[in-house]
Amino acid sequence: MKIYTGRGDDGMTDLRDMSRVSKTSPRIEAYGTVDELNALIGTVRPTGHDDVDEILEGVQNHLHVVQADFANPDPDEDDPRVREAHVDEIEDWIDAFEEELDPLESFILPTGSEKGSRLHHARTVCRRAERRAVEFAAGDPVNAEAIQYLNRLSDGLFTWARVVNKRDGVREENPTY
Repeated sequence: MKIYTGRGDDGMTDLRDMSRVSKTSPRIEAYGTVDELNALIGTVRPTGHDDVDEILEGVQNHLHVVQADFANPDPDEDDPRVREAHVDEIEDWIDAFEEELDPLESFILPTGSEKGSRLHHARTVCRRAERRAVEFAAGDPVNAEAIQYLNRLSDGLFTWARVVNKRDGVREENPTY
C-alpha cells in the first residue's frame, strides 16, 4: 500500500463515511489539532518517570479515539467513540497525582524542566484543540464527551507538568504583576 493517494491534492479529504470535506473545515481543524497534540505528547515521552509515561501512553491512545470520533459524522455502535469511562480515567489519574503536589495558591508560569515545559506546551495545544472542537460542534453534531475529555486532559497535562517539575527538583515560579 502506498502512503500517498493524491486524493487530497484538491484541498479535500475523506471522512470516515467517505464523504469529502475541505481540509479547512472546522471538523478537520479539530481533529488535526488533536493530532498535533498527540505528536507533541510523543516528544515528552519518556519523561524519566515510569508512572507518568504509562499515563501519557494511555492518553496518546485516547487521542486516537478522539480523532476517530471527530472524523466520523455518523458513527455506528461499534465505531471508536470517547465514552464517559475515558473522562473518568483522566479524572482518576489527575486525582492520584494531585496527592503528590502542594495546593496551588496562585497562578504559575508554564516553565520548568524540559519535560515539564513540554507538558505545559501540550496543555496549551490541548486547550486549542478543545476550542476547535467547540467551534466544530457549533455547526455539526459532535460527541460532547470528546470535548469534555479534552477539557479534563488539559487539567491533567497541567498536573503532570507540575509533578514532573517537582520530581526533577524544579521550583514553580509565580507571575509578578
